[in-house]
Amino acid sequence: MAEDPGKRPLGRGLSALLGGAAAEPRVEEGRPPRSVPIDSLHPSRFQPRRRFPEDALQALADSIRENGILQPLLVRRHPDQPGAWEIVAGERRWRAAQQARLHDIPVVVRELEDRAALEIALVENVQRQDLTPLEEAEGYRRLIEEFGHTQDALARQLGKSRSHIANMLRLLKLPDGVRRMLDEGQLSAGHARALIGLPNAEALARRAAAEDLSVRAIERLAAGGGGGQRRAAAPRRTDADTAQLERDLSERLGLKVAIAHGAGGGTLTIHYKTLEQLDGVIDKLSRS
Repeated sequence: MAEDPGKRPLGRGLSALLGGAAAEPRVEEGRPPRSVPIDSLHPSRFQPRRRFPEDALQALADSIRENGILQPLLVRRHPDQPGAWEIVAGERRWRAAQQARLHDIPVVVRELEDRAALEIALVENVQRQDLTPLEEAEGYRRLIEEFGHTQDALARQLGKSRSHIANMLRLLKLPDGVRRMLDEGQLSAGHARALIGLPNAEALARRAAAEDLSVRAIERLAAGGGGGQRRAAAPRRTDADTAQLERDLSERLGLKVAIAHGAGGGTLTIHYKTLEQLDGVIDKLSRS
């Protein structure tokens, strides 16, 4: 009895389809890649990727002009157009090859049912780790709902942690407005996760993007019911001596320093943007 394509181990991935004698499925098994006219190829209906950034495509096109296409595309016969091919894996290479003005492109042909073509397209994309967070989350959702994979199984077979799979799936619960901001790069996945389940998620998302808030700042606002009408912050009063001390410390550390002092004590805040800057502060403090 044929094996259920929804239960095949994902870890076999494209290497199994492009490789040895035990690869599935069996059509054209053992044949080398073949060249086909680039205009005979068509994108897959099952492609999970929605965005193809122009700068990345251009970089790949430049590489293809210099080195050619190093990995053939995986295709199947087009179900509706005789003599044409449907791309199962490799649409980004096909788009870049068009920009590089190639006339022919190397492909490996496999006979695949719709279900198998969809699963391979999903797995190929999530393994490449260059999907947007929502594209990745949608890929996981479809692998679970349409192919019966569990979160644990996906984590093992894709080399991810189970918590990563679960956290990405939670992004699908975001309101449409927040999802658009995440897809457009206005919010990170960390920012978006902090907004899940909040009634004022869209207002907080817009504020986070406008004010470049950190994830922790969003979490504090969410805990305090923020996101509605913003109260004007009281201006920070700094005396001349404190201001001079801030400048001295900023010059020594090369980072912005803020001192807040009151009757009961105060705080010293050192602002950094990268982990390298933080490492530098720690190193200086350790040697003091």
